[in-house]
Amino acid sequence: MRSTQNPALLKALASELKARRAALGMSQDDLAFSSEMNRTFVAKLELAKTSPSLTSLFKLSIGLDVEPWELVLAIQKRFEMERRVKD
Repeated sequence: MRSTQNPALLKALASELKARRAALGMSQDDLAFSSEMNRTFVAKLELAKTSPSLTSLFKLSIGLDVEPWELVLAIQKRFEMERRVKD
């Protein structure tokens, strides 16, 4: 079966999560706790090993104290920058 995950998009998500978490001085445990998620799931997201569900994305935005649309927009910008660099 063919994977539907986009590695470049997962990398953009991972980078954005790490950057926002670091800017807030949070550990993965802190983000997991404030997002009501498992730390290993947060770690997999930050390693670009898995993609979040819509529910997870909303929980992450709560944990990062940002609106979901702001998080998605920031991920989109990182993704577009990565694509431009590769081209």
